[in-house]
Amino acid sequence: MKVHTYLNFNGNCAEAFRYYEQHLGGTPGMMMKHGDNPDPRRLGPEMKDQVLHAQMTIANAELMGADVPNAEPTRSAYLSISADSDADAERMFHALSDGGEVFMPMQETFFATRFGMCRDRFGVGWMLLRERPQPQG
Repeated sequence: MKVHTYLNFNGNCAEAFRYYEQHLGGTPGMMMKHGDNPDPRRLGPEMKDQVLHAQMTIANAELMGADVPNAEPTRSAYLSISADSDADAERMFHALSDGGEVFMPMQETFFATRFGMCRDRFGVGWMLLRERPQPQG
C-alpha cells in the first residue's frame, strides 16, 4: 500500500510542477491535459489546456495534481521536506517562499538546525527542515 499527495490547483498546475522540478529536483512523470480526455463533455472548452492529471517524484515521494475549477489554496496541510543540509533547507525555503507567504522564517529550533514554514505562490503549504542530529546513547 502507498499513500500519495494529490494537490488541486486553480489553473496553474503545470507551472507549479515545472517550478517544483526546477527548485526541488522533482522528476516529472505523466502530465495529461483535460483536452486529452476522449470524452471532454464534462468541462467547457476553456479547460482543454488545463491539467487533468500530473505526477512527479520528489525525494522518493509521489506528488500528483490537477487543475480544478475554483480550487482553493491548502489551509491546514503542509508538505514537509527533510533536507540533507542546512544549505539545502535554506535554498528550497527561499525558492518556495518567493512570491508566496512566510508563516515562520527559516531559523534554528530545538528540534532542527533549520526550520521554516511557508505557502508558495501556487497556494501549497510547505515545511522545510534539517533535523537536528539526535544524540547516540
